[in-house]
Amino acid sequence: MMCMTRRVAAVAIVVVIAGTAGDRLEGQRASAPVPAQAPTIGIESLAGVDSFSLYCAACHGDSGEGDGPVASALRTPPPDLTTLARRSGGAFPGVAVRDTIMGSGRALAAHGTTEMPVWGPMFRAFEGDARAQERVGNLVAHLESIQVPTTAPGDAGSRLFRTYCASCHGTDARGNGPMAEQLRRVPPDLTQYTRRNGGVFPSERVYRIVEGRDVPSHGDREMPVWGDVFRMVPSPRAAGGVGAQIDAVVRYLESIQERGA
Repeated sequence: MMCMTRRVAAVAIVVVIAGTAGDRLEGQRASAPVPAQAPTIGIESLAGVDSFSLYCAACHGDSGEGDGPVASALRTPPPDLTTLARRSGGAFPGVAVRDTIMGSGRALAAHGTTEMPVWGPMFRAFEGDARAQERVGNLVAHLESIQVPTTAPGDAGSRLFRTYCASCHGTDARGNGPMAEQLRRVPPDLTQYTRRNGGVFPSERVYRIVEGRDVPSHGDREMPVWGDVFRMVPSPRAAGGVGAQIDAVVRYLESIQERGA
């Protein structure tokens, strides 16, 4: 009987201790901050900017310049993704970028052996091939959209400007092209947009001018409506259609602006 009493008492003590510890643990859980839930591949937006924010920005930074919060912990600093076109002679290397993301036919020398995840197989495993292809395509388009302006000869905007604009505006865009003297109005100096706009390049207004809207300075359209021309004669190297070609010209014009007071 004495043995049974001691056994019951011991069990009671264990229960009390366990209960106290449980209460303490619950208190700690209640007071501890709840970590944000990690994103789950396959359920979130397929937009390129959203995919970049979820899977790339930690290393490459929100702007893509290689300054993400994890960058300092990597053996090799992440590259600046906004200069891919500049480092490729002005033409955005879309196929190479897609291959890098998908993990097909490339080595990750710049990242060591495993620091950059091979996103393609992971996307396919969690959301299927079609959705993975769409996600990566949108991500590549986003990376192309954040490229810094370049005047390199291979840049799409530079080539389009030389083909369609230089005859009037001149190769230096100052309005001295070989056709300028034949026009009723002298073509404007396109390097002065930023200066005339208080130091800010008016990209939306320039886009509308190239597209064929808001061009009072040309009278009754001595300047061709390049939006229509691009629709009739699409550039084989300007992926994305008319809008992409106009964007390329606008980025080129931004890159040649005079910044002086």
